[in-house]
Amino acid sequence: MKKVFIDGKEGTTGLQIYERLSKRKDISLITLSDEKRKDISARRDCINESDVVFLCLPDEAARESVSLCDNPETKIIDASTAHRTADGWAYGFPELSKKYREDVATSKRIANPGCHASGFVSLVYPLVNNGLVGADYPFVAHSITGYSGGGKKMIAEYEADDRAIELDSPRQYGLTLKHKHLPEMTKVCKLAHSPIFNPIVSDFYSGMCVTVPLYTSLMKRGESVEKLKEFFKDFYAQAKFISVAENEEKFLSANTFSGTNKMQIYVGGNDEQILLCSRFDNLGKGASGAAVQNMNIALGFDEDAYLE
Repeated sequence: MKKVFIDGKEGTTGLQIYERLSKRKDISLITLSDEKRKDISARRDCINESDVVFLCLPDEAARESVSLCDNPETKIIDASTAHRTADGWAYGFPELSKKYREDVATSKRIANPGCHASGFVSLVYPLVNNGLVGADYPFVAHSITGYSGGGKKMIAEYEADDRAIELDSPRQYGLTLKHKHLPEMTKVCKLAHSPIFNPIVSDFYSGMCVTVPLYTSLMKRGESVEKLKEFFKDFYAQAKFISVAENEEKFLSANTFSGTNKMQIYVGGNDEQILLCSRFDNLGKGASGAAVQNMNIALGFDEDAYLE
């Protein structure tokens, strides 16, 4: 039986991973008491005793935890931003290619993707990697997310009885255009420059819809809604959690896949302009679900074991 330790179990992602893993019979969870959870010596022991360690910590704390690992067999899955563009770390989005999947399966260091980045990468990586769009395309992305993505503090703000009236409205943030997910979005998709990224948080608990609009005239070859729909179907044909929407929609709700590890690609628009959307749960495929999926692959379990 494999031993698993969650360093940072008290945060939103850590709690979600713990909830998912606590139901399993094929792993043994190593836990620390509240008094010991910040004790470096105790954390070091747990990390080196484990087959897999999840890091659900701020960036600097995640780097510290990695430095505590002396066991060459311990696999670390980092849910923070700290290692998503770092050399020697596999990027945990196995559906992108056979190489990405092999890296997750064999690496001792796996960086779990960011939630907004997961949606952007799911749409843009296939286009650039297959030559449909140039790496110098002026990408713009919009992303609406549930408030759980802001962690415990934001959840408490939204769920307070005396909350501010501004929370009733969708709120744009990242107004400096320097969002922390931009480096991985740019690097993974091999872009010549960072996209313009517009994140929005709204008054629902979990779910996400990332949107990337395109001009067909700026694409490298003639494309249409139907051609791109077929392209994404082929690209994700073997993916267990990613599908392509079949029908046209009047509305796309961001919380449709809340509570699951599913991701759905939607292709809309017209002959001049294409609308690409990626819908998923920011806590599922955008965080804890993806982390457990990566663990399953890394340990040789069925990829979808214990994932809805």
